[in-house]
Amino acid sequence: MNYNAVTYAAAAILLGAVGIWFGDFAMQWQAVPKWIPAMPWAYVSGGILAAGGVLILARQEKVGALILAAFFGLWVVVFHLPPTLTKAIGSIGAWNAPAESGFLTAGGLALFALHSTHREKLALFARLLAGASAVVFGFAHFNYIDFTASMVPAWIPFKTFWAWATGAGHLLAGVALLSGIRARLAAGCEAAMMASFALLLHLPRVVAAPDQHVEWIMLAISSCLAGSALLVRKYST
Repeated sequence: MNYNAVTYAAAAILLGAVGIWFGDFAMQWQAVPKWIPAMPWAYVSGGILAAGGVLILARQEKVGALILAAFFGLWVVVFHLPPTLTKAIGSIGAWNAPAESGFLTAGGLALFALHSTHREKLALFARLLAGASAVVFGFAHFNYIDFTASMVPAWIPFKTFWAWATGAGHLLAGVALLSGIRARLAAGCEAAMMASFALLLHLPRVVAAPDQHVEWIMLAISSCLAGSALLVRKYST
């Protein structure tokens, strides 16, 4: 089994299972227009996500990675970019959701590149996509510093400091990934930061409110982002 892909695949399965269980899309991460009914398309979406993750865990990495990269990429191209480009192109907040989906796409693309004859080009594109997304994460943290600080768990002191520090971490990682300077180190640090969000912030919130759809989504998304960063680190040039 490819252990570098386990987190990414397991998180995709969780995200799919959450969509099926709650019978709804992944909220702002799947910015589906209101005229598209949740039923049965949320089940279809959840099934695709789960299938991609299961295929990766079943050592069918090329197919599973292609499914997830294409599906996450579809979120960006079809659901995120049109409203962002037409209504809120100057808003950092409007770019955060497409950046998260773009980062998830980069992980699947990096894994798919391993099995492709165009490995170097695809891996480079995955690294650049992850880098651009991480830069957006950083500026979004700075732009919404009070909200970011409010998300820091109550037992952790100096909340505003950590909001600025994580924003700077995202920004520095993004610049490194875009430039190719210490890119693997940057992707590893990004993976560690995303994993810390999942474990310290989102998992306790799920335990405290297991009936809340949004808490499960944020846990699955943050875990998948961590897995995506690991794949970018391992397989990108």
